[in-house]
Amino acid sequence: MTTDGGLRAAGAVVWRGDPAAPEVAVVHRPRYDDWTFPKGKLKPGEHPVAAALREVREETCLTVVLGRALPTVHYLIGGRVKRVDYWTARVVEQEVFEPGDEVDELRWVPVAEARSLLTYEWDTGLPGALTAAPLDTTPLVLIRHATAGSRREWDGDDALRPLDAGGRAQAAALAGVLAAYRPEELLSSPSLRCVQTVEPYGAPARLEPLLSEEGQDREKTAALVAALRGPAAVCSHGKVLPELLRRLGGEEAELEKGELAVLHRADGRVVAAERHTT
Repeated sequence: MTTDGGLRAAGAVVWRGDPAAPEVAVVHRPRYDDWTFPKGKLKPGEHPVAAALREVREETCLTVVLGRALPTVHYLIGGRVKRVDYWTARVVEQEVFEPGDEVDELRWVPVAEARSLLTYEWDTGLPGALTAAPLDTTPLVLIRHATAGSRREWDGDDALRPLDAGGRAQAAALAGVLAAYRPEELLSSPSLRCVQTVEPYGAPARLEPLLSEEGQDREKTAALVAALRGPAAVCSHGKVLPELLRRLGGEEAELEKGELAVLHRADGRVVAAERHTT
């Protein structure tokens, strides 16, 4: 995938152990004889979040859950700008590392040691960014349903209006993004377009009338979502989400159809937030 003639890649600073004094994973690439963080090019049409998850798995044999976004890195390759999007990533499953042609060594090192081991100057700011805010966070993903044609052109109960072809493509892409955050609870407005938006993720959604356009209540809807303590995803409508975002401690924003906001929470407060399109 390219943007303005540039190259796109994604990766993560993977950590384990004590969040106050973590170890991070640094990999050696024999082709370049360099030490860097796990990362790689996006496949055509691939979302950066999904690409980061995939690249970490392929290069380290680690299964991770993504945390907050880290500063984006830019550098020149052959006269073209390469953009690498990074996230923090916590290990949830670790298999035996298998050396390969792309990565032949994986080292777990303290943050300070990682700075001196890294080959490229543009990578050296990432360890500091890793520890600049809480690491042990819980994601809350707020999703506006994908595209579902025109309300005016739909002849029937609006709650039964389905996704259109573009919306189905957005929903498929969303499934790959949600996999990076591993929501344990999935809530949806009962409207069919919301249910279909989260359906490809593969987990059953709990239908909540308070998330619908007709059934929303500012206080009760916010209380419902705020009560979610574990990793969770919520799919609702453009008339519901801006106020919900504001009340939950994120930036009040108008999400586009198929767009999502990820709130990273620690100790009952939002410590970072990001938005993604699908």
